[in-house]
Amino acid sequence: MDTTSFTKKSLGVETVEPALTPPPVQSGETAFVKKPKLAGSKKSKKRDIPEGLWAKCPSCSAMVFDKELDENLKVCSKCSFHFPISARERIHSLVETCTFEEMDAEMASINILKFASYENKLERDRKATLLKDAVVTGLCKIGDHRVALGVMEFGFMGGSMGAVVGEKLTRLVERATEKDIPAIIISASGGARMQEGAFSLMQMAKTSAALAYHAQRRLPYISVLTQSDYGGVMASYASLGDLIIAEPGALIGFAGPRVIKDTTQAELPPGFQTAEFLLDHGLIDAIVPRKEMKGQLIEYLDFLVTGKTRTAAS
Repeated sequence: MDTTSFTKKSLGVETVEPALTPPPVQSGETAFVKKPKLAGSKKSKKRDIPEGLWAKCPSCSAMVFDKELDENLKVCSKCSFHFPISARERIHSLVETCTFEEMDAEMASINILKFASYENKLERDRKATLLKDAVVTGLCKIGDHRVALGVMEFGFMGGSMGAVVGEKLTRLVERATEKDIPAIIISASGGARMQEGAFSLMQMAKTSAALAYHAQRRLPYISVLTQSDYGGVMASYASLGDLIIAEPGALIGFAGPRVIKDTTQAELPPGFQTAEFLLDHGLIDAIVPRKEMKGQLIEYLDFLVTGKTRTAAS
């Protein structure tokens, strides 16, 4: 069938358009003309935005300006989700300026069991956190109170407790007992450090024994649970406080929910192992938001230290 065509007139210009069959494409020609690319079009808008300016909240998915997040102590202004915070940042948020005297800062773990890749992981986390191990300990002032403070660093191998962590905390509690001052330990840990085997498990008894001597002197000990607290840490010093308080949403337990569910073959209740769930069931005494933590610790110390003074006087 012959191709028919018609003439279309538009503003004095005549063009011929095919009615049914398009004209054949000559060899070497393409059927479609590619759109020319503009200079710099390879870069997407996402890459043009500088990194480190915004953070996405894992809870409400809101984009939070990093500067605003830092000023709010890493708490989401939209839903109050508590972002992880480093040990140094937490110390800075709690203690009085220039009063923190660090103890045993150079104490570092060794690969006593010759565990494969353990030394590489230690070196990696030392560079990332600028710490020798997963806890920072020292004497400081919170309000008007002189206290012994230990803060765990979850960024160092998940805050796991090895021989160094146990030794530093034991020395801290012993120093508090010697100086007749309260002790506060802020925990964020996945539990005992498996690369140190039985040496890690021994720290549970050692830290607990130091706290027992501290308690015999009727000195206050406050345990603060943050982020996540599991395993040997929760089975020892983290659960021995005269007061046990937690941040909102903190995960607390011995084994994780998946392990418990697989072992018991039962459905776990909603909110299982969260701070809110454990407060309802009596394991912890209070839930304190991060921005209120310093003020609450001062109030608790006022009460506990006054009670000790009255008891000693009587």
